[in-house]
Amino acid sequence: MTDEAPLNLNKARKERLREATKAQADANALKFGRTKAERLLEAARNDLARRRLDQHQFDEE
Repeated sequence: MTDEAPLNLNKARKERLREATKAQADANALKFGRTKAERLLEAARNDLARRRLDQHQFDEE
């Protein structure tokens, strides 16, 4: 026999599940996620486009 401690199968199963979940979350973050800088840049561009569109509207009275 070896001097290793007995392996708790529940802990091993849960650890494998955590690792798989983390790997899936990381893959999703790479595939779908955006950095804060990218979100801020898009918001600034949308704001600029909205203001430009508002400037070109005709006021009908």
